[in-house]
Amino acid sequence: MGGNGKHRWIFSFYKRSNSSSSPKQSKTLPPREFLCPISGSLMFDPVVIPSGQSFDRISIQVCRDLGFTPTLQDGSTPDFSTIIPNLAIKTTILAWCRDQHAQDPAPPDYSSVEKIVLSKIPEQTSSRLTSGPDIRVSERELLKAVAENPPVLFSHAATEIGPSVNSRLLCSTSTSSSSDESVIVTASSPYTPLPLSTRPACFSASGSSSSSTEITLSETPNLKSQSSSSLEEQELVLKLKSSDIFEQETGLVLLRKITRTKEEARVSLCSPRLLSALRSLITSRYSVVQTNAIASLVNLSLEKSNKVVIVRSGFVPLLIDALKAGSSEAQEHAAGALFSLALEEENKMAIGVLGALQPLLHALRSESERTQHDSALALYHLSLIQSNRVKLVKLGAVLTLLSMVKSGDSASRVLLVLCNLAACPEGKSAMLDANAVAILVGMLRESELVCKATRENCVAALFALSHGSMRFKGLAKEARAVEVLREVEERGSERAKDKAKRILQIMKDRKEDEDDEIDWEAALESDGLSRTRYRVGKDDFAANSTDF
Repeated sequence: MGGNGKHRWIFSFYKRSNSSSSPKQSKTLPPREFLCPISGSLMFDPVVIPSGQSFDRISIQVCRDLGFTPTLQDGSTPDFSTIIPNLAIKTTILAWCRDQHAQDPAPPDYSSVEKIVLSKIPEQTSSRLTSGPDIRVSERELLKAVAENPPVLFSHAATEIGPSVNSRLLCSTSTSSSSDESVIVTASSPYTPLPLSTRPACFSASGSSSSSTEITLSETPNLKSQSSSSLEEQELVLKLKSSDIFEQETGLVLLRKITRTKEEARVSLCSPRLLSALRSLITSRYSVVQTNAIASLVNLSLEKSNKVVIVRSGFVPLLIDALKAGSSEAQEHAAGALFSLALEEENKMAIGVLGALQPLLHALRSESERTQHDSALALYHLSLIQSNRVKLVKLGAVLTLLSMVKSGDSASRVLLVLCNLAACPEGKSAMLDANAVAILVGMLRESELVCKATRENCVAALFALSHGSMRFKGLAKEARAVEVLREVEERGSERAKDKAKRILQIMKDRKEDEDDEIDWEAALESDGLSRTRYRVGKDDFAANSTDF
């Protein structure tokens, strides 16, 4: 039986060595997101545009040189005005090539890419000529770039429309891709439970807008008589594109009302024409216009089918700017929109690459409870993927979040993000270095001052830190975690009890492993030997020469 096992092992080793030594090409097709949408080949130098889509840098350069903007397979037109290196997807592509024993992507040839782009131009020339006035693409892009990012210093005037928070809407069950180890938190504020809420705190289905500015369908007979969604969209687009500010406000308030109460309207109105009109109003210098534009976008983003469309339409950079410099209410809605868009798995990497993580971290300390709530949940869902976890660690998020836990600022929500960071090696190491174990155990020790949700999340974070870490046991011992965890095991909630029991078991198993280790130095000394007897020197050799 032993011989058969040995032969099987030799045979499998022989096969593996042969397969690894032969430089054969992988027969597995690369994932679609690894391919440049223009050239169709593996990206050598991927960059991301404001819509969150990635292209090979050389493909964008060729399109710029030719003054050509392609129409992609999904019908969208990419905006090449701003590009950011996408190091996350580049690392993923190289890792895939190594796993598949495939060659790394080679630098594309400019002339080859140019031929591909030129072959696409005749197919779209006729449709482009009929779509608008006779303006060359390069001029159109120039005008668009100038109009989109004005040097605006947003005022902080309060908006005239102040939607109330309806806490009942925030108790809906989650449809997000939360991991199995994520923590269900009981209601500790009007904006919880967490992370089960899938609607931003700024959203209200009923609304309590001021009657002086509320626009109803009865006040717009033209829209009321037109039951067709396309006619409704056309009327709204005309109002949003009007040069009259009052017309813009009227259209936005109406759009906000329709999308707040009619779920079917959110899908039909999320069209390229309306999104284009809405996009320009988010950068408006008028606080009321900007706030209502972002609030309307929040309502549209509630539908799952709209989330990817909105990100690919280039709204994320605009929302980031509003979160940084908008009025207080505009910031609330911007944080809510980012949270809503982050629920979609396909958007998580794009939102992180486009730079939303740092502003969301800063927004956790906002004076607005709504902004804090939605920023925390946005970070929670964004940190469910590895690339964003690493980015947050590099941004120094661990120290920021732990300081908020110690001060009690949104502790239950902040701990959710820390649980995700503890799931990756970089985050776990940073948390252990920052004395996270002692901080979390200290929170549990002050159980009478900490709410149930915070206690559960502290135990969950300790559980994440205890996995695969040799340092955890020593730090837990210093913090006297055993006695605290035993108390949780006896008196905590069912979820907290289970995790505390598993942490104690992990610590017990490691103690037994350490007890089983042999002290080789003590064993040698018990036999009359020591390490000093084996030093090679003149005196030692002379002293032992008589033994021979």
